[in-house]
Amino acid sequence: MMKVVIVAILALATTLVSAYDPSPLQDFCVAINNTDSAVFVNGEFCKDPATVIASDFFFPGLNIPGNTANKLGSSVNLVDVNKFPGLNTLGISLARIDFAPYGLNPPHTHPRGTEILVVIEGTLLVGFVTSNPNKLFTKVLNKGDVFVFPIGLIHFQFNIGETNAVSFSGLSSQNPGLIVIANAVFGSDPPINPDVLIKAFQLDKSVVDYLEKQF
Repeated sequence: MMKVVIVAILALATTLVSAYDPSPLQDFCVAINNTDSAVFVNGEFCKDPATVIASDFFFPGLNIPGNTANKLGSSVNLVDVNKFPGLNTLGISLARIDFAPYGLNPPHTHPRGTEILVVIEGTLLVGFVTSNPNKLFTKVLNKGDVFVFPIGLIHFQFNIGETNAVSFSGLSSQNPGLIVIANAVFGSDPPINPDVLIKAFQLDKSVVDYLEKQF
């Protein structure tokens, strides 16, 4: 009986692991926007391997700084399968994040990917919050430092220096997804009922109305 239980648990664990980006069954499956393709793998159609070229596995331009002239003072250039077809089925993506002085990449989550970040220039205050109980793990990072944000948890990066900062992040999904907390809560379409937000955040209606207008 015990052996049966152990086998069942291992089978369930294997099933849960494969619920994320599955391991590929071929060398590659370059995504192509062509519904005539006969093969559909992990949300994308596959390019005929006979027509695949080196450029399908190449993406230029991450040396170019992003435009941080916005309210947050940050810019994220996410290179996922939607921009880089060669990533399809490979279970990875990449992002360059630029920060103006005191720029913020606001609290957000990636529902389908763990993120590992390395600071290239500047000084960042980073952190993530666990599920219940909501414990904060935070750290100041300098050039060359690395930090990891577990899958699905709310996290942030804040440039606490007086100069520009740059970081690169690797994510464990070809399409990790992004939920910016403030945008999702106060800028959903259609809007969340204000009474829900008033009670959830213990705010006056005027404050909720103001926040909804910002997003």
